Amino acid sequence: MPHIIDEFMTRTVHTIGSRSPLTDAHRIMNAHAIRHLPVLEGGRLVGVVSMRDLHLVETLKGVDPQEVTVDEAMAQEAYTVPPGTELIEVARTMALHKYGSAVIARDSHVEGIFTTVDALRALEVVLSSPLAEAAPTPKRKRTPRQLARPGTRKAPPASKRVRSATKRIAREVASAKRPTRKAAPAGKAAPARKRGGR
Repeated sequence: MPHIIDEFMTRTVHTIGSRSPLTDAHRIMNAHAIRHLPVLEGGRLVGVVSMRDLHLVETLKGVDPQEVTVDEAMAQEAYTVPPGTELIEVARTMALHKYGSAVIARDSHVEGIFTTVDALRALEVVLSSPLAEAAPTPKRKRTPRQLARPGTRKAPPASKRVRSATKRIAREVASAKRPTRKAAPAGKAAPARKRGGR
């Protein structure tokens, strides 16, 4: 059965109003050690502001964090999914678009948030499941460097193999016995060797 986002999302969601100053967003993030805040207006989701968004706006010249409001720093196109969405779909979309979070909402009412930290917790659960442990580990091909390590056999290059075979054949030829002439019977002279003539 596939995992759904509800199993891993953070249900206790800290939010902030769109007209709140950036200093309030900083205070909430620091107090709860979080990096993403869904932004609400009239109780409905209108965006998400991250710690990165805050830093980006605050580096602009003449920006006062006490006067600039959250709606000027937030991302209006928040990635939202309904409850019951499959985990693999959310993870794939976040990785593809490099989203830092997904807001789980029903009819613009926030029910949870799923961040990269939650994704790592989900990964731990999935990898430690019995099915994941039983799956065979794919064999990796050895690199030339790994083959050259002590204790591993490495096939010699083709040119070296040819030279070795040539030397072996030369030794066999040199050590082979050459045919000897038969000795002439006693009292008979050895027949004269025929010479090739014209």
